[in-house]
Amino acid sequence: MRPLAHGGLRFAFYGRISTAEYQDAVSSRAWQVESAQRVVAGRGRIVVEFFDSGASRSLPWHKRPAAAALLAAVAASDRGFDAVVVAEFERAFAGGGEARRVIEQLQARGVQVWLPEAEGPVDLDSADHRALLLMLGHQSQREVLRTRFRVRAAMSAQVREQG
Repeated sequence: MRPLAHGGLRFAFYGRISTAEYQDAVSSRAWQVESAQRVVAGRGRIVVEFFDSGASRSLPWHKRPAAAALLAAVAASDRGFDAVVVAEFERAFAGGGEARRVIEQLQARGVQVWLPEAEGPVDLDSADHRALLLMLGHQSQREVLRTRFRVRAAMSAQVREQG
């Protein structure tokens, strides 16, 4: 991690929306960037953005265009950022296992991952942070199941009511 002499750490922002047809990419990106900026406030600034539009959280990072580009940028010696910040766990990761793999991959290159839920950088050596990742991963998977149930229930009701 290389702090800047004036301004703290340089952050890459990662954001995502799953369905560009049903969500407004502009407003979704805006609230995600604002959330990420609150996480890094006073500690650095966002200098580059990676935003996947139309990419499901169930896709691994290497299959999401912007996430794959972020992973490629991390490998570059002149990457221009010191850490990655996301707006919320569920926007970036499908589960705790995936989160841990990505965080380990980034940390191996000297890049921290910052989450609002951790109130800053994730520390995989911390039992509390490992537990947090597990809890967030389960919560994310639960939300996927709840959404699937709601969509199917709404479709069934629509068929009953409208034929």
